Amino acid sequence: MTRRGALPPVDCALYLVTDRHQTAGRPLVALLREALGAGLRLVQLREKDLPTRALLELARDVRALTREHGAKLLINDRLDIAMAVEADGVHLRSDSLPVAVVRRLLGPDHLIGFSAHSVDEAVKAACEGADFAVLGPVYETPSKRRYGLPIGLRPIEEAARRCRIPVLAIGGITAARAGEVRRAGAFGVAVISSILSAPGVAAATGELLDAIVASRAGR
Repeated sequence: MTRRGALPPVDCALYLVTDRHQTAGRPLVALLREALGAGLRLVQLREKDLPTRALLELARDVRALTREHGAKLLINDRLDIAMAVEADGVHLRSDSLPVAVVRRLLGPDHLIGFSAHSVDEAVKAACEGADFAVLGPVYETPSKRRYGLPIGLRPIEEAARRCRIPVLAIGGITAARAGEVRRAGAFGVAVISSILSAPGVAAATGELLDAIVASRAGR
């Protein structure tokens, strides 16, 4: 990363994106506590269908949890909620406020993630001041079908080569696939159901983290 100013480190290769509809009826906050206890250190609160006050209350609870575990919290799209709970940053989409505008509002000390569905979108986000990009869907996954067909590994390879910021792979990522996307050049992985839908959330988190560590060791 080459953005000038104080750069908040993106040192977390496992990024959990929340969806309380994929928890098999279990309370989201309780599952986040398990995942954080197992070593998760980066969470995106992405509950787009919640009204503002309910989202704010949930964000406060999740912010308290992430602080307790020394983890970072990003709020999906809602800059106002992120500022209200003193989150570590926001995660933007292509139809959100432009990255450059949000960077001016937040300053250099907050993280900005960006959801990209093409290499060009990831490169543009990097140029505008994003700290990292999430690119996908790499594999088939029900939660990402509305974004089109799986893109496969080649765009991950190209984005990793062209972007000066970390690129995380999303879409159908499992512990078994984590090494594959890492070898393609992804800095890390972003997941939803691989953790939140797992019967054992702590175990699933640990398996993903172990797979990332193994990929770094070249295994």
